[in-house]
Amino acid sequence: MHIYCLPSEQQTRADTFYRAQRSPMRASEKAQVWVAEEQEIVAALCLQHVESALWLTSLLVAPEHRCQGLARQLMSVAFSAGAADVWLFCEPSLVAFYQRSGFSPTSQLPPALASRLARYQRSKPLSACYRPADQGANPAPLSR
Repeated sequence: MHIYCLPSEQQTRADTFYRAQRSPMRASEKAQVWVAEEQEIVAALCLQHVESALWLTSLLVAPEHRCQGLARQLMSVAFSAGAADVWLFCEPSLVAFYQRSGFSPTSQLPPALASRLARYQRSKPLSACYRPADQGANPAPLSR
């Protein structure tokens, strides 16, 4: 398994992966797109800079590669490269998953994210989570 940041000229590959998974997610041209790849992309994660932090805008692992620690490993590699605080919005049912990767639920958000969350919550329930830069998580080995 190879985990790396896609060069900007290859970010459409992440969109191809998202479409193949029937996901509405897309890589913003402002995002850093991290992928896990075997012969093809099997997981993708998008990060955007917001103020002095990072915002995790999407994380998706192909169903046949789930429950192997791949999402946690992908986050660990991407976050260690950025060495910044990370924020995310997720469905309430996913909060426990993100807590296992060092996130904590929060209601204190940077203003730019607080306004986005309020807008997004008009159409669906979302929780905000935060992970400080100094979390220092070591990636767990992948079980295969």
